[in-house]
Order: sequence, then C-alpha cells, then structure tokens
Amino acid sequence: MIQTVGIVSKPKKENITTVVPPLLEWLKSRGLKFCYDHETAECLAPGGPEVPREEMPGKVDLILMLGGDGTLLATARTLGDRDVPILPVNLGGMGFLTSVTLDELYSILDLVLAGKHRVSERILLWAEVLREGKVAHSHLALNDAVLNKAALARITDFDLYLDEGYACSYKGDGLIIATPTGSTAYALAAGGPILPPELKNILLIAIAPHLSLDRAIVLAQGATVEVFVRMEHQAVLTADGHVEMALHDGDRVCVRMSEHLTRFVRVQPTTYFYKSLMARMAQNPSADKSK
Repeated sequence: MIQTVGIVSKPKKENITTVVPPLLEWLKSRGLKFCYDHETAECLAPGGPEVPREEMPGKVDLILMLGGDGTLLATARTLGDRDVPILPVNLGGMGFLTSVTLDELYSILDLVLAGKHRVSERILLWAEVLREGKVAHSHLALNDAVLNKAALARITDFDLYLDEGYACSYKGDGLIIATPTGSTAYALAAGGPILPPELKNILLIAIAPHLSLDRAIVLAQGATVEVFVRMEHQAVLTADGHVEMALHDGDRVCVRMSEHLTRFVRVQPTTYFYKSLMARMAQNPSADKSK
C-alpha cells in the first residue's frame, strides 16, 4: 500500500515550479505524505520536506521521477539495494525509459494507487576495478559498463574471461557490457541486438574491433565477466555514461549482475516496449540510438 511518495527531479526550475506544486496538492487530496530531493527543493519555496536522495528509499513507498532518461539512470544507481518502485515521468525531450507523459501523470497515479499496475524488474550491473589485488572503484549501472580508450588514435587491448575461463582478446575502441535495459542504448548504436528489458542476461559487444571478435555475445543468466587491461596508455570505465573511472595497465575489471533489481512501475501492456522502440527508431533512423 502506498502511503508516502518521494519526488526526484532534474533541476529545471521552469518545469519543476510548474509541475510540482499542483502535484503536491493532488497527493495531499488523496491523503498521501510526500518528500522531495534537494534538486526539487531548490526550485520550490524553502521549508519543505526535503530528503537526500540516498535516504529517500527508506522513507517512501513509491518514487516519482520527473526528468529524462539520464535522471532515471542516476536515480536507479542511487537506490542501489533498496526495493522501492520508480514511476518515471518524462519532462520534455525524447524519453524512452521515461515513457509516462505529463498529460498521463494523474490518470496513471490513480491506477497505481488502486493497485492496477505491474512492476517491471530490471537487473543492475555491479562493476569493480581491481588494482594490485584491491578494489579501486565500484559502481552500479542500469544500462551498461563501458571500457573505452582515453586517448585519440589509440586502441584498447583487453583479455576477456567469462566465468573465470579465458574467452578471447579484444583490440579496438572498447567493449560494452550491457544489461537488457541497456541493449537499446549504446549497445544498439554499436550494432548489438535488442533484448527484452526484463531478461537477466548480460550482453557483450565490441566497439569498432580490429582483427578481433566482432560478434555480440549474450551471456547466460548469472554469468560473470572479467576484463584484464593490457595497454601502455590510459583507458576508462564508465557506468551509464556518467560515472568515469580511470584504468591502468594490469587492472582487472569484474562485472556481474547485482544482487538487487530496479523496479519500474508500468501500466502499459508488454507490447508497449516494442511499439515505443520502433517508433523511436523510425523518427530518427540515422541518429545515435543511445539514451
């Protein structure tokens, strides 16, 4: 039962000051409690129920995300191991993960409060960088973890191990390790297949490989990926295109499915995913398909 709603938003003052105040009144009229993050609070009158994003999951039953796909990715990473469902609402621009529009917001909220919705569970990746036997960096990713070159006119050089066994070596611009959710982002732009978002497989796809394996690989559920970095120049590992970690020669990058899932509130039928994807690609077929 939903009693408290948390609001997370992208800091666009014009949108937030227009959308959030009537939303708060609507929640009050339904007898619901609410709180919001710092980004939202900055756009409203001071003195409201502000709660840091990382503390919000322990205080709410539903997170209402106002923004775009980038804000949703950041929100999913912040939630980490907390099992609170997210209702993503698109504020302007093209949103793929954030498929609910402002025009639909209140009607969909009514359905959610009445329990007439489903929850779409998505896997997260847990990526660690091991350096000299110690964890140097670790991050969650909803879309993908990408190993990439950090210098122009250079190529990456990686050894790939799957479930602790040697698989192959890669030379090229990099390697994408994606979730099914991320299969429609950078992985799709690099020529990878589209996976239903609720699968629990991991997708591997090389970026512009040079004399290396150039086929995407869909791994079995529960597979682990280890990448050994072999290069004199620097490379980087990114999580969802936002969090960047420098890689050094000899580093080992370990990626596996997180123990925890991200939960999206959905009211559309399952076929909506495919219709939305096809419409998005048809709108701009020559553009980069990354989110």
